[in-house]
Amino acid sequence: MMPAKIPCTIVTGFLGAGKTTLVRHLLENAGGRRLAVLVNEFGDLGFDGSFLAACGIAGCTEEDIVELPNGCICCTVADDFVPALEKLLGRAAPPDHILIETSGLALPKPLVGAFNWPAIRARVTVDGVVAVVDGPAVADGTFADDPAALAAQRAGDAAVDHDNPLEEVFEDQILCADLILLNKCDALSETDRLRVRSEIAAHLPKAIKIVEASHGRVEPALVIGLGAAAETDLAARPSHHESQADHDHDDFDSAAFALPQVASAEDLAARVARVAEAEGVLRVKGFAAVADKPMRLVIQGVGRRLSHHYDRPFAPGEARDGTLVVTGLKGFDRAAVAAALAA
Repeated sequence: MMPAKIPCTIVTGFLGAGKTTLVRHLLENAGGRRLAVLVNEFGDLGFDGSFLAACGIAGCTEEDIVELPNGCICCTVADDFVPALEKLLGRAAPPDHILIETSGLALPKPLVGAFNWPAIRARVTVDGVVAVVDGPAVADGTFADDPAALAAQRAGDAAVDHDNPLEEVFEDQILCADLILLNKCDALSETDRLRVRSEIAAHLPKAIKIVEASHGRVEPALVIGLGAAAETDLAARPSHHESQADHDHDDFDSAAFALPQVASAEDLAARVARVAEAEGVLRVKGFAAVADKPMRLVIQGVGRRLSHHYDRPFAPGEARDGTLVVTGLKGFDRAAVAAALAA
């Protein structure tokens, strides 16, 4: 009798939607399951892997967090993803469930397709694709200026393309989903919440359940245990980029900037707010040391919406050097970012 396949949940979503926050929440509420995480950041400037590996969650060790920092996971399946997955499966006590957090610019469909590779298809299955959506970003019109017009276009032309590469990535993520997690609902008015749900539905050719959440807090049973076997129905998951050759990241770039110790969290937030306003900047995420504070400060933001919190104590002897990773459109003004941080 063949052993049961290990289920994997793919967590996708655009930059800053709250994917890592959701993954942390699932780790904190594992209910006795042995969970492992594969996490991928755009480019080679990973941050989320270290953010998760030092989470301090009981039962979660650094070997349970595997970071793939060498490029978009959907473009490096053979070189990065399959070997990393095989390593997890080869452990003496393999995980009961694997969470895969894609980068904010990754397309989930090629990754789902990789589960049909001979090396792994008999051992794992895609339990579900969960697309995390930033509610306030959609409310602000970041991804769809006129969803009704877009829906009408699609009805008349199934091959419709978009001039906005951000919208293409966003759509590919939700079109592949088995579940959509509408996140940050606490930052939405009732009117905006209903409008965002309607706008998301306007992008979808079929009914997909939308679950509302704030700060990624959701009952784990709603996102783990979907039993979708997504790798078996790829044809039902349309995409603007049907092959790896169709998908590249020439429109985007990322860079890391050093963050020396700061006087206060408010001082750093003010400087990072100026960074977020620089031409072409899409997302900021990083950590820093604050004078006279024993804990590491994490700061992140999308557009002009910023948040910061202390996540863990610095380890004895750990360097208190900080880093801010900035992701933006190709050619974004790095000099303006550096100037804003130095001001």
